[in-house]
Amino acid sequence: MARSSSDDVPTADGMPMLGLGTWENEDEEECAESVRTALEMGYRHIDTAQAYGNEESVGEGIARADVPREDVFLATKVWIENLAYDDVLESTRESLEKLGTDYVDLLYVHWPAGEYDPVETFDALSELVSEGAVEHIGVSNFEPEQLDEAREKSDEPIFANQIECHPMLQQETLRAYGEEHDVNIVAYSPLARGSVFDASELGSIAEKHGVSEAQVSLAWLREKGITAIPKATGEEHVRDNWESLSLSLDAEDVETIDGLGRGQREVDPSFAPW
Repeated sequence: MARSSSDDVPTADGMPMLGLGTWENEDEEECAESVRTALEMGYRHIDTAQAYGNEESVGEGIARADVPREDVFLATKVWIENLAYDDVLESTRESLEKLGTDYVDLLYVHWPAGEYDPVETFDALSELVSEGAVEHIGVSNFEPEQLDEAREKSDEPIFANQIECHPMLQQETLRAYGEEHDVNIVAYSPLARGSVFDASELGSIAEKHGVSEAQVSLAWLREKGITAIPKATGEEHVRDNWESLSLSLDAEDVETIDGLGRGQREVDPSFAPW
């Protein structure tokens, strides 16, 4: 399969629609190397979070890569314990220091939980935008009710909603909301934490195209206008996900995958809003 370059990655409002996720990538050296490998392969979107405990490793990987910082779309998330006004400011500045950067391209509210207060939280986020420390603000794991409130209380546009989304959890309601209100959808766990490899329908499509089930899932998300940030550590998986950019699904493939939605959640903490 032809290798894609970073110039081949479609974007959504300037955000590359394929990124590297780093959830549970807690080994410092492995995390830094996966980020470096991804960037030098052509990835330009890296996603982390305060709660992942790896912002320093992500920053190290960016520093190692032969890619200018300004070419990288870098996102992190404020944890639920840090969502009071002063805590948003302090914890974000700590995140920037760990990441070794003066700004992040996208800063998310990780969950509408814990210390989250729409007024305090978004006032602080807006201040960070004014300071130049944050380019865009987003939310994660927000349902329509929380999105309505966020859009009302925030002085800045809500750039994205990062949610679990994959062929077995298709999130039609939130996708429609995003389309109506110009909120980009970013899919975490886009491979359903490995469940896509067990779906026979995806296996058949993968065999037809001579690709992996992972590539099929990522191509389907892209077909739906969704940005995906699959986690990968080893070079083989980083490359396999990257090569999904060369895969074009036909209408029959898309229809088959559309029929797989079964509301299968892989991430469901007690404090979730659903």
